[in-house]
Amino acid sequence: QVKLVESGGGPVQAGGSLRLTCAASGFTFTNYRMAWFRQAPGKERQFVAVISWNGASQYYADAVKGRVAISRANARNTVSLQMNDLKPEDTAVYYCAADFGFGPVNLEHGREDEYDYWGQGTQVTVSS
Repeated sequence: QVKLVESGGGPVQAGGSLRLTCAASGFTFTNYRMAWFRQAPGKERQFVAVISWNGASQYYADAVKGRVAISRANARNTVSLQMNDLKPEDTAVYYCAADFGFGPVNLEHGREDEYDYWGQGTQVTVSS
């Protein structure tokens, strides 16, 4: 049974930091690119960041570039999102997702319909 379980969300003040983690199970983790998406209230889900199967390549949405870092630990089947200098507009439910494939990542891997598996999400609330 495939599972993606996000953790690490919560309330934080503007300018603060959070580290989200997604624990994967039920599939061969190293066969998949891993990504984070987010969905703010009343808005469509949007791409945040993606990392290649081996961690060598990352791609970020312009809205978060320079403030977040995606990483993975293949030995532990986890992917993380370190978020710094958080802003109120970062408030959203953050989702982890898995997309079968290899090679470097780029803009093409920011499409929701590429992804095979999704987690349930973790809420991040940034107050001003």
